[in-house]
Parts: sequence; C-alpha cells; structure tokens
Amino acid sequence: MNVTVLQFPGTNCEYDTKYAFEKLGANVTILWHKESQIPSNTDLIVIPGGFSYGDYLRSGAIARFANVMNSVSEFAKNGGKVLGICNGFQILLEAGLLPGAMKRNNTLHFISKYNHLKVINNNNTFLKELNNNDVVNIPVAHHDGNYFIDENGLKELEANEQILLKYCDENGNIKSLNGSVAQIAGICNKEKNVFGLMPHPERAIEMLLGCDDGVKMLQGFFK
Repeated sequence: MNVTVLQFPGTNCEYDTKYAFEKLGANVTILWHKESQIPSNTDLIVIPGGFSYGDYLRSGAIARFANVMNSVSEFAKNGGKVLGICNGFQILLEAGLLPGAMKRNNTLHFISKYNHLKVINNNNTFLKELNNNDVVNIPVAHHDGNYFIDENGLKELEANEQILLKYCDENGNIKSLNGSVAQIAGICNKEKNVFGLMPHPERAIEMLLGCDDGVKMLQGFFK
C-alpha cells in the first residue's frame, strides 16, 4: 500500500503519521504543498495535523489554496481515498471535500488529552475493522474542533451514514467535548472515500504510548 502524506508550513504531525502507516506495512511518501502532482501509485492521501500556515484567517483556510490541493480534489473526485486528521479535517472542510465547518472550541481553550470515541457508522473503508458502538480511546489536540453543520445538513449526514464517530465517555455515553453539533468527532462524504476526524489515531498505535486503539482505525485502509 502506498500512502502520500501532505506537508504544509506549520504541519507538525507528518512524521507521526508516516511512522504509524509504516508500522502497519505501508510505503509512505511525504509531499510538500508546492508540488502540483500526487505520486501516480498513491492508494491513500493523508492530510495530517498541525497548524498549516499558522492557522491564520481560519484553520485550513490558506492551505486549501495550496498547489497540491487541486490534485487532491481530482484524486478524490475519481474515487481515491483521502483521510484528514485534525488540521487535515479542517483543510478538507475548507476545500469543500467534506460538508460543514469548524469553530473555536466552546470552552475557548486548547484541548489536549485522551478522549473516548463511539463508532457510529462502520459501513466504510476507514472503520470497517471496528463495530458500530465500539468505544476507542484516542488523543485529541485542537483549539478549533467545534464541528458545525446546519439542521438540514445534519439530517443528510445521518441519512447517508456519514457520521463516523462521536465523543463519548468510557461507557459509550455520548458526551460533549468541544461543543460540536451532535458531539460529532468525524465524518465522511456521501461516496465514502473522503474521511475527516479531529482525534489523532496515529498517536495511539502502540501500548508504549499508552494505547493502541488507533491501529484498527488505520488498518481499515489496508484491506
């Protein structure tokens, strides 16, 4: 499997992401944002976390116009798989590859900790190694992770099984973390080939770091 990880000025999770996918057996290429073409053998594009362009204007608002994003959009339109993690999720929203928008956390504070997530829909490549209602414990680290979508948009997400993950407690009870609409932590597009989530599964892939719940999440892309 060939994974291409994008890199913008301010990205800080590209090497964590590279390590995680290599640990699972993938060949990983880190691609600078000024490149205009995605490697032709790419099976999965990952837009990792960080603070692209310093989060000026809005998180992901400038990165959305980078040279490489035209190729990402074309790749996704042709059915290619794209995963956005944290800032990567924000970039996908700004690029219109996923519906909705991000606001500042309702606490107005940066949140950095492990947090439980409940699997809502596993009818997709990303979460197929997990079961609906499974609970995983995954690190979060964001200031602008308050996901927003209007009422009609939310109904559409629900109808199309596009809601992937929700914040919850250790028993699976849905619980607010940052004010996100319906406590949403991750979504996908209607075609189920573009995925975005605020938590960081690449930081939970070995027990040495306290938890390996991210392994099954990322493994879905390999099968």
